[in-house]
Amino acid sequence: MTDSIMSKAATMEIPINSNGDTGTLPEDDSLEQDLQQVMVSGPNLNETSIVSGGYGGTAEGIIPTSSIKGPNMNHSSSSSSMTAEEATKGVAVEKIEQVKKWGLNTYKCTKQMISERFGRGSRTVDLELEAQIEVLRDTKRKYESVLRLARALTNHFYNMVQTQHALGDTFADLSQKSPELRDEFGFNAETQKLLCKNGETLLGAINFFVSSINTLVNKTMEDTLMTIKLYENARLEFDAYRTDLEELSAGPKDAVTMARIETAQQQYQVQKDKYERLRSDVIIKIKFLEENKVKVMHKQLLLFHNAISAYFAGNQQQLEQTLRQFNIKLRPPGADKPSWLEEQ
Repeated sequence: MTDSIMSKAATMEIPINSNGDTGTLPEDDSLEQDLQQVMVSGPNLNETSIVSGGYGGTAEGIIPTSSIKGPNMNHSSSSSSMTAEEATKGVAVEKIEQVKKWGLNTYKCTKQMISERFGRGSRTVDLELEAQIEVLRDTKRKYESVLRLARALTNHFYNMVQTQHALGDTFADLSQKSPELRDEFGFNAETQKLLCKNGETLLGAINFFVSSINTLVNKTMEDTLMTIKLYENARLEFDAYRTDLEELSAGPKDAVTMARIETAQQQYQVQKDKYERLRSDVIIKIKFLEENKVKVMHKQLLLFHNAISAYFAGNQQQLEQTLRQFNIKLRPPGADKPSWLEEQ
């Protein structure tokens, strides 16, 4: 068909009028139909031929491209492409399933949260555990206030010690340059240097107190609160799937509904196991946190009291003994700023 079309197109005359414009071609329905059929069918790229002759040449110079390919090239390329396509399709299906499960879980939990917020849904409540969690959160807020005030005391006292150190140096310098007031300036210089030394010792005790409270609040308590957050999320998911199971069980019991109830029962059991496991973790962590808090605070409050009392009583020996009692080592003079290892 293509050869007939090409020969027809080659022998067709195109009339030209006196102005050089092409005239109107005579209507040929068969040509239009043939062209449409060629455009629709199109050549098969796997069967494309290379023509060695010119336009309208014989078929003797036609070389099929299939003869140029290697013996196993077509088979191996198709097999590898199929394998890659199957792997890509498998990954895509897995991701779609994950997104689908995440979206369904988010929808259920959001619905449950809104129902609880407006008082239309029921929620699982452990009164004893909820009370312990609320006490822990209130304790953390109060300890954060203690930590903030202790840091403020440290900053103010540090500035006072630095002022005493500068004042002692000034008195010592004036003692050398004012012979008539040498003794008076000298006594004050010694007093300020002694106060500065005792102040640095007290700063060491307060810094140890602040560091211990910071660890208790921002690490130990925070770790327990993170577990509590996971527990509360698990509780919300558990109630969401419980509500879903209850709604399905209250409906008609046809074959489709029974299959959905069975699936919902399995999901409910998974969420129940997760909820009970995290609930047990929270109970254990709260118990150990309380024991650790009492032990740490007993030591730190005793340190803070003894150090403050000894400093303001002017008892240098008792102040130094307090630091030795709690194994607190002071930084050497001149090391005002801790190294990066000490800050870790």
